[in-house]
Amino acid sequence: MLKSALALCLSLLLGSAWAAPAAGLSSPDGRLRIQLDIDGEGHARYSVLRNGQAVISPSRLGFLLTDAPKLDRHFTLTARSERSFDERWEQPWGEQRYIRNHYKELRLTLTEDASQKRSIDLILRAYDDGVALRYQFPDQSMLQNVNIGEELTEFNIASPATAWWNTAFEWNREEYLFKRTPVQEVGLAQTPMTMRTDKGLHISIHEAALVDYAGMNLARVEDRRFKAMLTPGSGGLPKVQRRAPFATPWRMILITETAAQLAESRMILNLNEPNAIGDVSWFKPMKYVGIWWEMHQDIATWGSGDKHGATTANALKHIDFAAKNGFGGVLIEGWNQGWDGDWVANGDKFSFTRPYPDFDLERITSYAKSKGVQLIGHHETSANAANYESQLGAALDLYSRLGVGSVKTGYVSDAAQARVPGADGVVRYGWHEGQDMARHHLKVVQEAAKRHIAINPHEPVKDTGLRRTYPNWISREGSRGQEFNAWGNPGNPPEHEANLVFTRLLAGPMDFTPGIFGMKTRQPTGVATTWAKQLALYVVIYSPIQMAADLLTNYEANPKPFQFIKDVPTDWSETRVLNGEVGDFVTIARKDRNSEDWFLGAVTDEHARSLNIKLDFLTAGQRYRAHIYRDGAKANYTTAREDIVIEQREVKAGASLQLRLAPGGGQAIRFEKLAAR
Repeated sequence: MLKSALALCLSLLLGSAWAAPAAGLSSPDGRLRIQLDIDGEGHARYSVLRNGQAVISPSRLGFLLTDAPKLDRHFTLTARSERSFDERWEQPWGEQRYIRNHYKELRLTLTEDASQKRSIDLILRAYDDGVALRYQFPDQSMLQNVNIGEELTEFNIASPATAWWNTAFEWNREEYLFKRTPVQEVGLAQTPMTMRTDKGLHISIHEAALVDYAGMNLARVEDRRFKAMLTPGSGGLPKVQRRAPFATPWRMILITETAAQLAESRMILNLNEPNAIGDVSWFKPMKYVGIWWEMHQDIATWGSGDKHGATTANALKHIDFAAKNGFGGVLIEGWNQGWDGDWVANGDKFSFTRPYPDFDLERITSYAKSKGVQLIGHHETSANAANYESQLGAALDLYSRLGVGSVKTGYVSDAAQARVPGADGVVRYGWHEGQDMARHHLKVVQEAAKRHIAINPHEPVKDTGLRRTYPNWISREGSRGQEFNAWGNPGNPPEHEANLVFTRLLAGPMDFTPGIFGMKTRQPTGVATTWAKQLALYVVIYSPIQMAADLLTNYEANPKPFQFIKDVPTDWSETRVLNGEVGDFVTIARKDRNSEDWFLGAVTDEHARSLNIKLDFLTAGQRYRAHIYRDGAKANYTTAREDIVIEQREVKAGASLQLRLAPGGGQAIRFEKLAAR
């Protein structure tokens, strides 16, 4: 009675815009709370608190529809249900073998009190490291065909903060360097967008389970208030066209005390459905080499001719190298007809079943199999998804027959220039993260799964954790991988990888293609790292497939540092983020899933750093031999990139190591478990 009276008094004092919380729930540990208010005009707003302090101030919810009145006001709360959930599930491969999925959930039905009488369900979830919400459109006569012009979900950041963000709706898709600005200076941002408040709280906004929907970007409206901006529909169609019932992707907000805790979160996976394709033991995480860097260096060409890279002889040489050094795969780009001429503009010319005459596909795959190596297929589409889909079945059948177990797909083209079939079968120009392309990528993954083939898209649709549901969706590119160090203008700066860990990599694995020893490239400043940092990236940037991306001759000439690339695994049982600050530095330790060895990687930006690392992650009472690959005394990303010291020492759990990182440098360590004395 007292609470009701207080609410009535406040409503009279503050006007109809204020309302007492209609519903809410707290995280399992009680620190986070997400709650829903409905104001006097029936607008639904959510807010998020941590330890009673606002993290997200009241933020509007709703939709603009293209063929019906907007869905954002005159709401009343007509039904609610609450549940708790706690499980431990196992990844078939991943950065963490076992994951706890522990949350509280509140489902609310909001119904218009006007003549429309339409309803929508709002589902709220609270985890210990963040909150999430999604909408569900129920089956109802008043709204069967849902044509969304815009989603009105807001994110009103309560406190001043610094933001790390990547611009949206530019021609080069995701391939931009992250900006670091006050939140009030963010323009139109892609997600994930990461923030650190002036009080030190870390926040990252992204989405999970993007299925048959348009990708979400963030538009700053005023001050620190952002609104969801969906990727446009193909050919001027509504941004989303669905028939009810259906659910939107989750809008997720990670909230942690430290940057390291952001990188350790598995919330995005927990917001996705469990494995939908069954046993995936046929996919084996692996390292690979390939006919790739030589094209980026203009030593060879994708197209046919005297410099053609994908020849039978070159392929056999790479297979021999992979077999000799224990690598599982060889990627070969430029093998199929269609690369001649302006292949970026002529994506309809690609054949995904016909090799060039100087590439004997049957012989190469047979030889690879005899050596215990797998050919990694390559399908560059130039974002002509329609041409690719017309050949998809035949292309995947060919690979299945030849024993090609994974495919790197590519969608090179300017933004909004994808050629993609819509749900009606009509081919239109679209965006890489529009609804039609989100549907296309999932179709490729599902068709590949039927044939026991894994998919690694480049120029991809954003990662939203769907690898849990479709574990053959193994990795993807985006966000300026290593290739920008070959020809980018500019190349990637030293801070780039320390940005990625706390931004792009919060979404999922990245096929960054590390391991470059040849520091001089077509890019005027070359590769802005040290050798030790290149080795550390195999631990710092997670992917179940990792490329030894350099020319084979550079590895053959430098066997000692190459040893770490040979030793480092690609599948892990545990991951610990030992320290880090966004864009500055990070240290990550991972335990091999198939042994008792641990591996550590540390990287820094342009500043030298000394980091004290406690070896608490090692097994107590166990001895380890630390194989250390560190920056030398003169190492520097501008003047002495190749200066590396390789040494060994015996260590135990609980001991400390001092990591000294050169400007633009890093350190890589293998902790090899030793037999008991």
